[in-house]
Amino acid sequence: MLGAGIFAGLAPAAAAAGSALLVALGVAAVVAVCNALSTARLAARHPQSGGTYVYGRERLGPLWGLAAGWAFVVGKTASCAAMGITVGHHLWPAHPQAGGVLAVLALASLSLAGVERSARVSRWLVAIVLVVLAAVVLAAWLGSGERRAPAIASDLDARGTLEAAGLLFFAFAGYARIATLGEEVRDPERTIVRAVPIALGAVLAVYLLVAASALAVLGASGLAASPAPLVSVVDAAGAPGLEPVVRAGAAAGALGALLALLLGVSRTTLAMARDGHLPRALATVHEATGVPRHAELTIAAIVVLLVATVDLRGAIGFSSFGVLAYYAIANASAWRLRPDEGRLPRAIPAVGLVGCVVLALALPTSSVLAGAGVIAVGLLVLGPRARTRG
Repeated sequence: MLGAGIFAGLAPAAAAAGSALLVALGVAAVVAVCNALSTARLAARHPQSGGTYVYGRERLGPLWGLAAGWAFVVGKTASCAAMGITVGHHLWPAHPQAGGVLAVLALASLSLAGVERSARVSRWLVAIVLVVLAAVVLAAWLGSGERRAPAIASDLDARGTLEAAGLLFFAFAGYARIATLGEEVRDPERTIVRAVPIALGAVLAVYLLVAASALAVLGASGLAASPAPLVSVVDAAGAPGLEPVVRAGAAAGALGALLALLLGVSRTTLAMARDGHLPRALATVHEATGVPRHAELTIAAIVVLLVATVDLRGAIGFSSFGVLAYYAIANASAWRLRPDEGRLPRAIPAVGLVGCVVLALALPTSSVLAGAGVIAVGLLVLGPRARTRG
């Protein structure tokens, strides 16, 4: 979760919500918590690669599982490309696409070595991001720049706040990767149920600190106008020497997000290939590493093509729509759990389901139309096979 979202997502969210940015962050967090609890409970019951693709298939029917899997694969493949381009812009500004391609190739090679090695690298990247975010917060409150008390929700606009919450949800996306790697986790019934809410709680605390600090230094209007919000924070706080550090942290965050995305998308592709919705060759798993090599190589090739040829700066909205659709199905699946399976209080999946639908529809119209259209096309092409298998 601690990836490029917190470095880039605050500005468009502030533009939509104004001073109600922290309210929007809270709304996104509530929906994310419900999604996380539903996902964790389902992952413990179904510790298989594929995440909500599997849960929807088992609890709601093959067509719902297909919808979840397709939404995840398409949305997150676009996110992979966006993260690759982000890395390129920070590490090789003169040639961002070439830099992005090199980043994708390097991380794809790493992921082929197995999830354990990838997890070690992810821990280092997260550590770098945490150090950088801590430096931003300290500079904001201890630097020589002017600070103001955030005027929380002084200009509250419900539509803008919900749109901002939908955009900020992009920064929380990531805990599903724990579930999609279910086959490669030891003691999943204990590990996944603990890991998801702990990770989400830690991330929420970090985001609240960073967002409050940015508002205190820049205000809502200054934050909305900045193309690199956290760089602007350290500059305005009187610590311009931290600018290259923050840029490096943004690159590290994008790399960490890209690595997690490549792992998650390939595992959902694996699960869909096992069921025959995608080519069977993508279901091949390497005997020594347990890695779905063909799925990973295919996803990496598609992402490289997108990074090299497409400008995906508008991909956040598209990706958010796909992810929210994915989690809506996860919450509906959690509703179907029985009491003897450790069913959650019904209010949790209900709030999660309604929240996902509301935030998805509150996104920019172009994102809603594009996301709904791509999911619909996938269901029209692949749906008849899902019904036959059901």
